[in-house]
Amino acid sequence: MFATPSATGTVPFGEHRTWYRVTGELDSGNPPLVVMHGGPGSTHDYLLSLTELAAQGWPVIHYDQLGNGASTHLPDRGADFWTVDLFLRELDNLLGHLGVADDYILFGQSWGGMLAAEHAVRRPAGLRGMVIANSPASMPLWRAEALRLRAGLPEALQEALTRHEATGSFDDPEYQHAMYAYYQRHVCRADPIPPEVMRTLMALGSDPTVYGTMNGPNDFTVIGTLRDWSVIDRLHAVEVPTLLVSGRYDEATPATVQPFYDEIPDVSWEILEKSSHMPHVEEPERFLEVMTEYLGSLG
Repeated sequence: MFATPSATGTVPFGEHRTWYRVTGELDSGNPPLVVMHGGPGSTHDYLLSLTELAAQGWPVIHYDQLGNGASTHLPDRGADFWTVDLFLRELDNLLGHLGVADDYILFGQSWGGMLAAEHAVRRPAGLRGMVIANSPASMPLWRAEALRLRAGLPEALQEALTRHEATGSFDDPEYQHAMYAYYQRHVCRADPIPPEVMRTLMALGSDPTVYGTMNGPNDFTVIGTLRDWSVIDRLHAVEVPTLLVSGRYDEATPATVQPFYDEIPDVSWEILEKSSHMPHVEEPERFLEVMTEYLGSLG
């Protein structure tokens, strides 16, 4: 289903290791697309369909961010360790070790898009373009919109969520059932859930250290260190052509994406009408068309 990688391995990051996968040839003549997964604390697996772009001459680099997947796990580290700056330094380290820091494109999905924006506002010389997919520009906006979306669930499910949150019983099957109903509406509407998405969900469940610390117990209960994060006041500094991608039913609602569109100077926005938070698996053909058009526009 997915293109065969031309290389996999790990690079040292301080005392730790970052796992990566390259699909296509880095010397193909086109800048590589560096894929930054969501979470925080997810894995690259659910984004493997982007390897299809390698067949069009765009090398694709996936990696697992520190704390999950095939990179170093650090379940004993606390909130002072898991910071935005840590993951920015990890990205810079990866770009340098792979020799692509002078010429690359970023694709960030959800949390990965937030991280990509943080990288771009620093105006790195080698960044040629950026795709921000299904990402909020501000977590206060995300939290407000999550409450609005949650209010659209059946009353019984809302009541179950509220009751278990009051007692902290997030692992209760009743709570999990209600949470899954939200995810079916606003995270992934594909049925059945694709196996690569399941692999990411299983990995996230097996080590929720990063997600639990930075986000919280789920996507609509953001009580972690990112709860007040925002990049809105710095977006004017982005200098590269930027594509925004979101789904009509996305938990990253238009209100959460709008500041990217308003503040980034060179920007376009594509909303996929049949998708929620994962258009790359919900509408793969249309998603690939959008990506191909954008990459071609970079010249």
